[in-house]
Amino acid sequence: MHDILINAWFGLIGLMLMFYVVTDGFDLGVGILSLFTPSESDRNQIFASIGHVWDANETWLVVLGGALFGAFPQAYAAMMEQLYVPVMFLIASLICRGAAVEFRHAAQRKRGWDIAFGIGSLGAAACQGVVLGKVITGLAPGALAATFTCICALGVIAGFSLLGATYLIKKTHGSLVVAARRQTVISLIATMLAAALLTAGTILYSEIGQERWMHPAVLHVLIPLALLAILAGGYVLYGLHVRSSHGPFRGAVGLFMASFIGLAISLFPELIPGKLSITEAASDDTTMLFMLCGIALVFPIMIGYNLYQYYVFRGRVDLSH
Repeated sequence: MHDILINAWFGLIGLMLMFYVVTDGFDLGVGILSLFTPSESDRNQIFASIGHVWDANETWLVVLGGALFGAFPQAYAAMMEQLYVPVMFLIASLICRGAAVEFRHAAQRKRGWDIAFGIGSLGAAACQGVVLGKVITGLAPGALAATFTCICALGVIAGFSLLGATYLIKKTHGSLVVAARRQTVISLIATMLAAALLTAGTILYSEIGQERWMHPAVLHVLIPLALLAILAGGYVLYGLHVRSSHGPFRGAVGLFMASFIGLAISLFPELIPGKLSITEAASDDTTMLFMLCGIALVFPIMIGYNLYQYYVFRGRVDLSH
């Protein structure tokens, strides 16, 4: 029973994280791209495209933090001890974004809030990349780990920009779509380059690459996932070539999903490679079972609400509003 609960919570936390990365990833991405959007009318489209979904997207991060704290308290404590600074910067960046979205509507001069929104989005993406890089390297100190973490942060920024650019292609009009198509190509190249560097770094320096990836059963799963990620990247380019409005975004989401599943398989059964396994970090059975009953009620509501809001606000931005 204990092993079943542990594995179930590892899977649920991974699923929550994937939902968060895909949903909040694109609105962080459009925030980053807003820094390179000189026209106020185009920035108005950017804000209108995410105005009704951005806050619900961030709900997944709140639930994720609570689930990690309850199901794997030892991992939560170990990560917070080492990652306090980037996590605090992450929270500050998200607050900055939220304030910018809300106060921009009433401001006569919107440019300052636009910059705050863009910087908050960039900071949140960078902090999430730092957290990911530190976890993959097992919270190890040193120059090599720091270099890996920096590349990881740049990769997350590029990946979120890819999601954001492809999202703008299907949601906006005019010159903003033209710019988003160009930004899609640039961010896709940067994402793939960062992925290649991180893969090489993981093989050479991380215990994940040296132990977990070398296991035949794991390797036979990771190779098809890597091919799926490459095909998804190719589908993004194909969607741009045929002028598809939804194809590039679907390809970007597929790229993230394949990469994320590969990451989850690479980490399992550890939460901090070389330091803490899911068995060592887990709560007692009573706590995990109680939380499982709670998440069984909350999870369908959150997914249903997300799907409903995307259905209601489907289609392109209405320029008359």
